[in-house]
Amino acid sequence: MATQNQEEDQLHIVMVPWLAFGHLRPFLELSKSLAKMGHRISFISNPRNIQRLTQNQTSSPLINFVSFPLARDENLRYQAEATIDLPLEEVPYLKKAYDSLEGPVSIFLENSRPDWIVYDFAPHWVPPIASRLDIPCCFFSTFTASVNCFFGPPSGATESDTDDSDSRNRKTLEDFTVSPSWIPFPTNLAFRIHEVRKLFSGLEINVSGVSDARRFRSTIRGCEVVAVRSCMEFESEHLGLLGKLFEKPIVPVGLLPPPSPDVNEEDGKHEEWTRMREWLDKQEQKSVVYIALGTEATLTREETSELALGLELSDIPFFWVLRKPTGSTDHPSGMLPKGFEERTKGKGFLCFSWAPQMKILGHPSVGGFLTHCGWNSVIEALGFGCPLILLPIIHDQALNARTLVWKKAGLEIERDDEDGSFTRESVAKSLRTVLVDEQGEMYRVKARELRQVFGNKALQDGYVEGFSQYLKEHKREHIKIS
Repeated sequence: MATQNQEEDQLHIVMVPWLAFGHLRPFLELSKSLAKMGHRISFISNPRNIQRLTQNQTSSPLINFVSFPLARDENLRYQAEATIDLPLEEVPYLKKAYDSLEGPVSIFLENSRPDWIVYDFAPHWVPPIASRLDIPCCFFSTFTASVNCFFGPPSGATESDTDDSDSRNRKTLEDFTVSPSWIPFPTNLAFRIHEVRKLFSGLEINVSGVSDARRFRSTIRGCEVVAVRSCMEFESEHLGLLGKLFEKPIVPVGLLPPPSPDVNEEDGKHEEWTRMREWLDKQEQKSVVYIALGTEATLTREETSELALGLELSDIPFFWVLRKPTGSTDHPSGMLPKGFEERTKGKGFLCFSWAPQMKILGHPSVGGFLTHCGWNSVIEALGFGCPLILLPIIHDQALNARTLVWKKAGLEIERDDEDGSFTRESVAKSLRTVLVDEQGEMYRVKARELRQVFGNKALQDGYVEGFSQYLKEHKREHIKIS
């Protein structure tokens, strides 16, 4: 009887994430958590992405990776299957190729008839398929509730609207540099002008013929429920507001933090970690700033140089993961000021390739994280109670930075509003404030407080259990024909 009850409770859930690892990884973490609860998962992506996601990992037998190749496009680089494989200006070609999955995904859904489809912002073609097959679907936002709130309700435009229309009725880029009127509580949520210029270059109509703005509207309007990678303990105000703006049930699924690693564990597959750990072990507790700006956000040569000189000026030990820009053949050390490596030898550790971010953040010597404000990285850092120095670069990172400043969880490096430039002095000042100076104690205290939320596995698991219960209670009853 117990086995029968388990079978009745088991759902078949199809996951359809966008092809960026900032989306693929939280979709996979959600899949793993739901599989632990006994649900059967079909995770749709492409061959190379699936290989990268499953490499060196033990996968649950309840997760079936469904691989569909992208349609070939002469403008898309060979083996490019994720945004990490492309410079930013070529991502529109990936979106066009991604839309070629509509046919194969439709056939898969027709044959498998799952209980739920959980999808990302990009596959705007999923809701019509789900409606035709009478399969309930859930839009899973890998962005924070505050980011979603900033862009407002999706109901103000119809499918016949032009792609540059939106529900916000904002006419100029400057309109996005002020907090929206529909947020009823005090907030600092707004873009700087240099950020919004960069953002809207990616929201315009692209080669796929469908703008990101239209994708978001279609996927939100076409779902039964919206799941958000967040929790009430961090942003209850925005989660509450989001339900009113979207006019949909909002279910926070928690932060989906990756498992905490053993920082002392030897990693045979990455012998370089031994050298990294030996350097970190020699540093004083909470003295090192870790710098990593993600896999897609890249600084210019001038910005990299100014950041380097700011590190040197701060006189704080640093561990810097510096990667070459996607598509570049130059070694990343060529971005550094002349003589920087020699002058900082022993004071800093430069890593030009792979680095185990979770292990580094969890090391006792790390006392601060200079981050691009990607939500994945923020979650990982605050899970260890690591205070943040904020340098947002692209996409939602600017709004994440504003929220973190609002919550007093991080200090943003001062930049020029017009062009986004920053100085070595502003870098050094921010670093010393957060890691050393007395006035930065508020950030260190807040980070430790947030560790009780971001690093609380039981709390975060409870959110996924609540999501699982929602899916079970709202699934459609179909007559199974054997």
